[in-house]
Amino acid sequence: MGSALTTIGLPVALGIIMFGLGLALTPRDFARVGRHPKAVIVALLCQLLVLPALCFGLVLWFQLPPVLAVGMLLLAASPGGTTANLYSHLFRGDVALNISLTALNSVIAVVTLPLITNLAIAYFLPGDEALGLQPAKAIEVFAIVLGPVVLGMLVRWWRPRFADRMDRPVRIASIVILVVVIAGAIVSNLDLLLENFGGLAGITVLFCVLSLTIGFVVPRMLRVDRPQSIASSFEIGIHNATLAIVIAQTVIGSVEMSLPAAVYGVLMFFVALGFGFLIRGRGGDGRGGEGRSRPVEVAAEPATDAAGVTPPER
Repeated sequence: MGSALTTIGLPVALGIIMFGLGLALTPRDFARVGRHPKAVIVALLCQLLVLPALCFGLVLWFQLPPVLAVGMLLLAASPGGTTANLYSHLFRGDVALNISLTALNSVIAVVTLPLITNLAIAYFLPGDEALGLQPAKAIEVFAIVLGPVVLGMLVRWWRPRFADRMDRPVRIASIVILVVVIAGAIVSNLDLLLENFGGLAGITVLFCVLSLTIGFVVPRMLRVDRPQSIASSFEIGIHNATLAIVIAQTVIGSVEMSLPAAVYGVLMFFVALGFGFLIRGRGGDGRGGEGRSRPVEVAAEPATDAAGVTPPER
């Protein structure tokens, strides 16, 4: 995973992904949070406070090696993956709220991701200053996360029809590039991945299950409507594993630290699908609110977080 294919290819792929996300965003996606402030606040508190604390407890319980423990905390600090939009649509969540949360989380992560990662490194790898996210590297995180998103939003504002036409080609390019890069990374580091897969499968699956559960149960306990609770569940439970891998490998420079995100990125699709059927079976169809606000656009999207591109708002 340290080859030129990943050190160059992964950031390029992520840049295209985040640019595609920006092409699909408008200021209304940020303004919409005012319609459901309670749902947004609850989801963000779970994402920013509860999940890192939960992940910290899990890595202590599983007694992960220090570098892998930091990798898990890096994953927990990553914002929600945009595949949450698709899962939310499939299980009748508030897709519009998902899009707003993804946009808001991407902005907040510029601050919280370096903070949580540095705290994890200070605890698990004290004295190893080479792995920290110092100010210069924090700026690099900012550029990786927000730079392409802002550029995409500017393109949409300047040429909205062009942005609509480019949506599908950018999405396809994201998938192709990312599949090639990840396949090359797996082949070149297959022994390392297989060596750690068994030890990481349990904690990543449990983390995903608990994240999805917290994202659904906590809002429901606080009387948030069911469609918004479903949206919160998938937004919190489906992390942007690609971003965590890029930060670990290209910014921090640790292949081993990216392994938790790599294992999680494979398993989360199946866990989230099973969880979706579980809450759908127990709660009826979950109609109401804005949960069905974008059925046509979302239904047509490919079920992959690898692409990480949110469908445009019509």
